[in-house]
Amino acid sequence: MAKHGKKYVEAAKLIDSETFYEPAEAVDLVKKAATAKFDETVEVAVRLGVDPRKQDQAVRGVVVLPHGTGKTQRVLVFAKGEKAKEAEAAGADYVGDQDMINKIQQGWFEFDVCVATPDMMSEVGKLGRLLGGKGLMPNPKAGTVTFDVSKAVQEIKAGKIEYRLDKAGQIHAPIGKVSFDATQLNENLKALIDALNRAKPAAAKGVYLKGIAVSSTMGPSARVSTASYR
Repeated sequence: MAKHGKKYVEAAKLIDSETFYEPAEAVDLVKKAATAKFDETVEVAVRLGVDPRKQDQAVRGVVVLPHGTGKTQRVLVFAKGEKAKEAEAAGADYVGDQDMINKIQQGWFEFDVCVATPDMMSEVGKLGRLLGGKGLMPNPKAGTVTFDVSKAVQEIKAGKIEYRLDKAGQIHAPIGKVSFDATQLNENLKALIDALNRAKPAAAKGVYLKGIAVSSTMGPSARVSTASYR
């Protein structure tokens, strides 16, 4: 069992691991329990009542957090001609076609999100192993394979995140930084949970939102009551 430092142990005393807190209280406690010297990310873990082994119960999608994540996303767009110009005008950090593909094949990964126009995917697909292993492959379900590159770039820069069910039936996602005020974190949390509720598979039976926990990067987690989100 992993040992925790003195700061973590002291911070953990602020939170009762057996209590289900109202969202606002949970967020406030997580902020108070964050003791690292850097601006920690506030993360959410949501346990869903679905079977991750069944394709018809997969949960995956995107949501634009109203206050962003606190992290500036570096966006790479694979596009040509007018679409390349649109991407640049929208604020993409890197834009190109074969030149960018060549750079990645040589080991360059100075970006956080990839967007591609559909006509580029036959070439971008050749980077499947390189991009897929890092979770960077453009995907239509995530809105990153599109001819509307301007909208895609603007949404990513505004705080769009992708969520995806893992093998344990959980969703993990960032909702901001400890430096955010409690209202911003609560509104981001609500936006994420609302998106998950809308993404509920028709095949899912019984209780859908089984558990929610909020924590900072280095701090203890607080369990959140799901009642207000049902």
